[in-house]
Amino acid sequence: MSAPLRISPGVIAQPLPETELEPMYRVIIHNDDVTPMDFVVHILERIFFVVGSMAVDIMYEAHHSGAAYVQSLSKTEAQNRIGRAHFAAGLEGHPLRFSMEPE
Repeated sequence: MSAPLRISPGVIAQPLPETELEPMYRVIIHNDDVTPMDFVVHILERIFFVVGSMAVDIMYEAHHSGAAYVQSLSKTEAQNRIGRAHFAAGLEGHPLRFSMEPE
């Protein structure tokens, strides 16, 4: 037998205030003729958490088209990951570049 449900009189549940979500941004990778393809795939996997075969597909799309969509992220997260990618590329002397645009 289960215990009866007890309700406390006079307690009114207050709804949580609505918080505004950050806008989403599309992260775009831009092709260059200097950055090695395996380094591009490494950055996509390690910083943007793109799965192996998808990272290769994105890299080839950028290579052939000049740019490719990577993923959509909140504005803050997109800025953070793009900054990390640019920093990592700079450490290796590669001109790899990403940009972001509102969805």
